[in-house]
Amino acid sequence: MNSDKLQNSSCKTQAGLRNPGPCVRWLGRVEYEPTWRAMQDFTAQRTADTPDELWLLEHPPVYTLGQAGKPEHLIAATDIPVVPIDRGGQITYHGPGQVMAYVLVDLRRRGYGVRELVTRMEQAVIDLLAAQGIAAARLADAPGVYVEGAKIAALGLRVKHGCTYHGLAFNVDMDLAPFAAINPCGYAGMPVTQCRDLGVTLSRPQAEQALARSLLDAIYS
Repeated sequence: MNSDKLQNSSCKTQAGLRNPGPCVRWLGRVEYEPTWRAMQDFTAQRTADTPDELWLLEHPPVYTLGQAGKPEHLIAATDIPVVPIDRGGQITYHGPGQVMAYVLVDLRRRGYGVRELVTRMEQAVIDLLAAQGIAAARLADAPGVYVEGAKIAALGLRVKHGCTYHGLAFNVDMDLAPFAAINPCGYAGMPVTQCRDLGVTLSRPQAEQALARSLLDAIYS
């Protein structure tokens, strides 16, 4: 993602939220590393008055390895790039048909900490799926959202000076085969699933819109 795409992206706010309201940007398909660098730059430059932002997008195929990630969790040869990054967690996969939601939140204004933010983000996905007739849940000591033990949403954050970046990946309608080359989020044999395979008929853009609404409601309630 280049800086022009970020600057020219639409920025919308949700009515009914306390000011300064979050800015929501719809970025389309963008490369992973420039987007990560843009999140870092935004966080480094923001002030106490900078509105929060929520970025919705998808990435071309890429594996990302968290700051404490172990390379051995890539268990098969692949030509998909691996990018070491500064979020928490181990290795995961991003690709077309997956909704990425990056949460650029000043926790000092929210009045709660990162663990509460994680809980709220997970609940946003659980609530979205419940509205589609799918029962989803958390797993102890394994951040994310699961349907019958299979992971449908991965979550990882970085907090700097009280402000977060990175976010969550929600599997909607994608090729799940690249997950077979990794231990997803560091868990050997962890199954993954997606909306399409659960009979959820939302398109990726529809799921993106629904996830944005659910996250805003959860984070700013």
